[in-house]
Amino acid sequence: MSLRGVTVNKGETVDRALKRMKTLLDNEGILEEMRRRRSFETPVERAKRKLRSASKRKKQRFKYTSPAQDATAAAKAAERAAEKAAPKTSEA
Repeated sequence: MSLRGVTVNKGETVDRALKRMKTLLDNEGILEEMRRRRSFETPVERAKRKLRSASKRKKQRFKYTSPAQDATAAAKAAERAAEKAAPKTSEA
């Protein structure tokens, strides 16, 4: 594990360097992981956190889809809904 850091440029205030450091750590996800590891996380809390982040990723992904991709996804969703709605017949 390598230590992260920033160099204070000539004429730069320490506050500005700290802000750059915090931004760097935030972009890499280090601050979030540090906050998460401060206390024990139960399996239920972990599942909830992962569900929240998955929904954020999903929203972000669909923000950049083309109309053709949207149509394909809608067709697949309709197909899955039709499969669930159709009664299952057993061949016995």
